[in-house]
Amino acid sequence: MVPIEMISDYPRSQAILAQSLRANDKRPSLGMADWLASHVKDFHLPPFLPDLARLEELVAEVERLEVDPAPPVERGIVNPTLRLAQFPWQNLAPILAGRDEEGRPGEQLVLVWRLASGAVRYKNAGPQDLLALKLVEEDVDLAQAAVEHGVTLAYLDRILERAEDEEYILVPETTIRRDPSVFKANDVTAKRYLSSSAFTLQWHITQACDLHCKHCYDRTSRTAVAYDQALTILDDFRAFCREHHVYGQVTFTGGNPLLYPRFSELYQAASARGFQLAILGNPAPRESLEELQAIQPLEFYQVSLEGLSEHNDHIRGAGHFRRTIEFLAILKDLGIYSMVMLTLTRENQEQVLPLAEVLRGKVDLFNFNRLAMVGEGAQLLSAPTKGYGGFLRRYYEASLANPCMGLKDNHLNTLFAKDGRELFGGCTGYGCGAAFNFLSLLAEGEVHACRKFPSHIGNTCESTLSEIYHSEAARKYRAGSQACNDCKIRAVCGGCLAVSHGMGLDVFTEKDPYCFFDGSSD
Repeated sequence: MVPIEMISDYPRSQAILAQSLRANDKRPSLGMADWLASHVKDFHLPPFLPDLARLEELVAEVERLEVDPAPPVERGIVNPTLRLAQFPWQNLAPILAGRDEEGRPGEQLVLVWRLASGAVRYKNAGPQDLLALKLVEEDVDLAQAAVEHGVTLAYLDRILERAEDEEYILVPETTIRRDPSVFKANDVTAKRYLSSSAFTLQWHITQACDLHCKHCYDRTSRTAVAYDQALTILDDFRAFCREHHVYGQVTFTGGNPLLYPRFSELYQAASARGFQLAILGNPAPRESLEELQAIQPLEFYQVSLEGLSEHNDHIRGAGHFRRTIEFLAILKDLGIYSMVMLTLTRENQEQVLPLAEVLRGKVDLFNFNRLAMVGEGAQLLSAPTKGYGGFLRRYYEASLANPCMGLKDNHLNTLFAKDGRELFGGCTGYGCGAAFNFLSLLAEGEVHACRKFPSHIGNTCESTLSEIYHSEAARKYRAGSQACNDCKIRAVCGGCLAVSHGMGLDVFTEKDPYCFFDGSSD
């Protein structure tokens, strides 16, 4: 009798034996698992080995299934290739994966399924996996389930998101998509820029601010959103995200959002509804950040600097530069991703690269936006349009040696296209994202395509966010300028509507005046 440890010495014999067994599959015969079960004692085999073979048989069965593992769906469904099997041994899945484990007696459910790529996956089914399957298979109302089980919507969302990532649950594709009649799929830009799986609500919850910057685009008096109304907006935004099959992010801003009277409660409510959370604000006390981090870690915290110390404090107030640098150290100490934004003007353009050097090692990401000459910002001078391409080239070259320098301005893609470089996502990851992958919501309920210029498209006191998003007004801003219609990099550019507006142009018909994608060197 051949010792079991020597079987590996006969790979060809094994292959012929396997072929013979497959050829005789029409007559009653013992499968490998049954054969092993009948010979466990004869060969002194590990007692879990027959069930390990059954698991391997199930994996092979799923691999051979003539079923599409990723069909288009209109609602969440269980992957049609999924098989759920119960075994009297634990650790079978880790053993099959090659981990040095021993089978232990005990009931264990195992999931086996095939990915869209064709690869087969298997894992021990834990309580959260089974809950995800139940929620989807029975089309459970998540809000009701959260109340009944005393958990948050965010908790259920995370369970489902993990199942979606692992592909044993299938969900519909995002419906946040560019209009194919305007944004052609045969652009040189990849199709991934024509749809977004995430959506941001940039929420200006209060006008209250501890600064008075010289380029502020809105110092009008607006009443802060009432707390009860804020909760209604959060529920509406959640409904919007589920309807459009996207992940939602709430970016709190203002004014200074931390000056909202019940900000920590609102932050908690947004967290409980499953949103990613971020802040565009001013330097804040460490204690305030610690309180928020205990509720849910921030995706990022963005502050602003307008140049080196003297110029920045001229724009934002005495001592602001020093306080901001100190605040960046607090963010780093708390592990919060930090961002610094600069508003580019004629006065500070030559300070951008020196400021980037000051921020090296102090901030995770430094970016700039061009000035929109709106509100008090109309009193400042925009950076020159002539030579703007040269400025972008100097910025890009400096960014290669400074890891904190980000790429944001859409016209960097203009530069890259002229140079034959690979393009990137542009300002919002999708070129100009106005009314596409974000909306700006003001304190009193006004919704704008972009906060940097008047682009009113609706009001949450009168309509849902979905109704506003699909309005004709929103569609016009989403389509951008007709002057860009034939541009091959439109999907990752589109210029900046706010800049065009601030310079007196028609944002729907005229081109961003900084565009240099016309064959010129600058």
